[in-house]
Amino acid sequence: MKKKLFAEMLGTMVLVLMGCGTAVLNGGATSVAAVLTIAFAFGLSVVAMAYTIGDVSGCHINPAITLGVWMSGRMKSCEALSYMGAQVIGALIGSGILAIITCGLGIEGTGANSFAEGMLIPALVAEAVFTFIFVLVVLGTTAKSNSTPKFAGLVIGLTLVLVHIACIPVTGTSVNPARSIAPAIFAGGQALSQLWVFIVAPLAGAALAAGTWKVFEKKAE
Repeated sequence: MKKKLFAEMLGTMVLVLMGCGTAVLNGGATSVAAVLTIAFAFGLSVVAMAYTIGDVSGCHINPAITLGVWMSGRMKSCEALSYMGAQVIGALIGSGILAIITCGLGIEGTGANSFAEGMLIPALVAEAVFTFIFVLVVLGTTAKSNSTPKFAGLVIGLTLVLVHIACIPVTGTSVNPARSIAPAIFAGGQALSQLWVFIVAPLAGAALAAGTWKVFEKKAE
C-alpha cells in the first residue's frame, strides 16, 4: 500500500509540475500554439506516468479518476481516500517546486484554474462534462474486458490532451481536483474563492462516468 501511495504522490507531482509549469513558464494560454503546448504537457505527463507507475498503483494521479474507480467497485473506500490524500500531497509538492523555480526567475503565476465573471455555469458544465468524458475513457480502457490494455496509457493521455484543447479557454482545464487545489493554495485570492467549482464539478462528472460505465458493463454481460 505504501508503494501505491508513494507512486500516486510522485505521479501527481510530475503532472502538476510539468503541466502547470509549462503554462506558467510559457506565459499562459495566449495563443493557439500555447494552448496546444499546455495541452500536450498535461497529456504527455499522464502517458509518461502511466507507463512508469501504472503497474504499481494504476496511475490515477487524479481524485476524480479514483472516485470513478471506487464507484465502479474496483477498489475499497479506505484505499480510495488514501489515494486522494496522496494525490493532493503530490500536487502540493509539484506546486512548491514550481514556486521555487518561478521565484528564482521572477515569474508570477501558479497555473491555478479560474473563470471570468459571469461564467460560473459554463465553468461548472465544462468541468463536469469534460471530466465525465475523461473518466469514462479511463474506465473503458482499463476494464478487464478491454482487448488492448497496453494502449490504455496512451489513449488516456491523448484524451487529456483533447480535453485541454477544448476546455482551456473556459477554465484553464482542471478535470482533476488535486491539480486545482495545490496551485490555488499557492495563488490565493480569486483562485481560492473559485476552487470549489474545480472540486465539485470534476467529482460530479466522475460519478456520472462511473454510473454510465456500469450500464455499459451490464449490457455487455
